[in-house]
Amino acid sequence: MNDFVNRIREIERLSSALSVKTGKLIVIYGRRRCGKSTMIRKVLSLRDVYFLSDLREKKLQIDSLATTIGQSIADFDKVTYPDWESLFRNLNNRVSQRITLCLDEFPYLVKNSPELPSVLQKIIDTGGNSKYHIILCGSAQQMMQNMALSSLSPLYGRSAEIMNIKPMRIPYLKQYLHEEPIPSIVEYGTWGGVPRYWEIRKQSKNYEEAVRHHLFDSQGILYDEPERLFTDDMRTSVQAYSILALVGMGCHRMSEIAARLNKPATQLTRQFQNLSDLGYLTRETPFGVSEKTSKQSLYKIADPFLNFYFSFVIPNKSRLQFGLIDQVWREISEKFPFYFSAIWEELCRQSVPMLNLPVKFNPAKRWWPGREKKTSSEIDIIAESTDREYLLIGEAKWSDKTNFGELADRLNQKAGNNDLFRNRKIIKAAFVKYPGDGSAGNLFVFSPADVINALE
Repeated sequence: MNDFVNRIREIERLSSALSVKTGKLIVIYGRRRCGKSTMIRKVLSLRDVYFLSDLREKKLQIDSLATTIGQSIADFDKVTYPDWESLFRNLNNRVSQRITLCLDEFPYLVKNSPELPSVLQKIIDTGGNSKYHIILCGSAQQMMQNMALSSLSPLYGRSAEIMNIKPMRIPYLKQYLHEEPIPSIVEYGTWGGVPRYWEIRKQSKNYEEAVRHHLFDSQGILYDEPERLFTDDMRTSVQAYSILALVGMGCHRMSEIAARLNKPATQLTRQFQNLSDLGYLTRETPFGVSEKTSKQSLYKIADPFLNFYFSFVIPNKSRLQFGLIDQVWREISEKFPFYFSAIWEELCRQSVPMLNLPVKFNPAKRWWPGREKKTSSEIDIIAESTDREYLLIGEAKWSDKTNFGELADRLNQKAGNNDLFRNRKIIKAAFVKYPGDGSAGNLFVFSPADVINALE
């Protein structure tokens, strides 16, 4: 990215790990386009070695790495290396001062050299990298995680740092695009927290042009992005694609999704867990209900970009393939208020522990009645205070005008009809698009600016 934002904490941890004298192993992973490589290059010095792996044969990869090292260490590539171990050991012999060797997209190397993790285990255990650190970086999240955390992996227990680089939060998108709070929520609900998507968005003069050009045009750079994402972690993306497409269309229960796919729910459990582990899907249970035993669980697309894609691109892909972008845009833009209200509601829940309130609260959730309870109303935001004495009850509104009197009455009615609030002190909050100048009574009122600032 041209304008690098955030990653301060990650850079500090990485710099600290690389500051020790003895060679260490550092594992860095996370989904594609989240800025892992850019972050690493921010930390590496000119004498360090950064190698971007690809899918060439083992011998060609060894030669290519030797050539890259040869740019920093004279004549290193003049030697013929029959295997990985000989290269790593000669590197330790040749360096005069501690350096860092970064093997980016490491899973590509392992694909053609499955013995490589065991080779690195031997190098590390025998002090064969005493003069240099090794960074292994990759976008194949499950493979990288298993390599570092699975007790069956040769590299298990040998990492000084294991860093999962996740998508960034909305305040940094606001900073990167130089946007006001309300447009920032729309942008975040479309591009999510992936820095590369922000960079692509910034190439267009406005939001509509960016969506039409990069997402809706069949030649757009993000038109088939989910397929590239899933390729990193799945042998086949068909089932994952199908699940997310159904969730994007409004199917949120596993039983409903299984029925639509004509499969038993038990056959989907592993894929649901896989998508959740990758950060693409999230399981939601009502406040106060056990996650382990609840049959009320709903599934949502956790990643905003994929949520937008499977809500608007996939259902219209046939028309988009024919270039009917104007027609699709007119239709989906009418659905934007409903879609972005859900994005706003989720951001409000995330912000609750950091908001300026009389007491501190734990993370907020949503509450909805079980199928047997038809009289109770859904509650957008509910959280318990850290001292367990208070409950926060809130409503999130994405409309341009808010009647605070009516909103307060609704919250009072919801609290009065719900057993969760008996014998609890209640704090009521309104999360609104435009606070305005109207009287809010005993409501705490929070704007988009308040929510975004809390999430920083």
